[in-house]
Amino acid sequence: MSMSFESYMKDMVQPMRDDLTRIGITELRTPEDVVANLADVKGTALVVINSVCGCAAGQCRPGVAKALQNEIKPDHLFTVFAGQDKEATAKAREYLAPYPPSSPSIALFKDGQLVHFIQRHQIEDRSADLIATDLTSAFENFCK
Repeated sequence: MSMSFESYMKDMVQPMRDDLTRIGITELRTPEDVVANLADVKGTALVVINSVCGCAAGQCRPGVAKALQNEIKPDHLFTVFAGQDKEATAKAREYLAPYPPSSPSIALFKDGQLVHFIQRHQIEDRSADLIATDLTSAFENFCK
């Protein structure tokens, strides 16, 4: 019995999804999920554009996890998975203008307005600790 490519990819990607969902981040898997959760969001919301790349595994997801240990954090926590949930990711990116598509990336919204954004190029060359420090500072500025 052979495993389909889609099934193989799902099995490979699930631990990458779990890195975020097990720390309380809600996956938005469809464009409808994105609209339902971001269109009229009140308070603060973190959106992580997840990815299969090495910098997502080594810096982005660990940096987000560390930042969320901070006492001050966003009211809502969401993630979309670039390359996996393509339609949901495209819909989420509509909220990130004027920034170009970037994955992984991390966005912080306050009352529906994008107030802080960390693009891929700001993740690739920085440690998880530096990303956590950046996010913690943003949380303290916008989430009080």
